[in-house]
Amino acid sequence: MQSKEEILDQLFELIRPYSGQAIELSEQTRIMDDVGLDSMQVMELVMQIEDHFDVSVPLNILPDVNTIGEFAKHLETLLQDS
Repeated sequence: MQSKEEILDQLFELIRPYSGQAIELSEQTRIMDDVGLDSMQVMELVMQIEDHFDVSVPLNILPDVNTIGEFAKHLETLLQDS
């Protein structure tokens, strides 16, 4: 089982190519506001995350996910349940 820190590190690597600017990614980084993703890019990122972690991310959690840390928390739960 992966720790939240391991999940965060992997999320940072998956999100980094989307951040055109050199921003420091952290748990508090807001995916849409700080990284600048639009809804299509978010869906593309979700598909990459699903492939990387071999998990299905329910779309109904996305409105509740604003930061990378929140996404990591949801992923941790999904990975524990699988």
